[in-house]
Amino acid sequence: MKFYIGTGFQNKDLVNNVSKKLISKGLHHTYNWASNISTHETIDDMIKSSELEQQAIIDSDIVIILLPAGRGTHIELGIALALNKKIYLCSLDGKDFDVENSVNFYQNPNIIRLVGNIDSIIEKIVK
Repeated sequence: MKFYIGTGFQNKDLVNNVSKKLISKGLHHTYNWASNISTHETIDDMIKSSELEQQAIIDSDIVIILLPAGRGTHIELGIALALNKKIYLCSLDGKDFDVENSVNFYQNPNIIRLVGNIDSIIEKIVK
């Protein structure tokens, strides 16, 4: 099974951790943007990254969104929804799904909402 992980930039270490754990369970990461971050990003770099991330979502069987989200995460979520991908929206404490913290698309019936620590979330995804 192929996966893509979207989240806020502040969660880049978490992306690498989750990716490593999923790969150890036999899954394939289509593109790990968190391992390709440049501190001196140019517009050309941003264009290339957007193309790689979009293609990675297209190539994925599942899309994992780790909350809290960043600016681009909601675009990644939108692409995944439009492509009818299986989407796991993950929150460590569930507060992201409360009405005051949520956005409409977090409540979309085609999204699987998971709450818990990373290991429990990974086990639910791999099942």
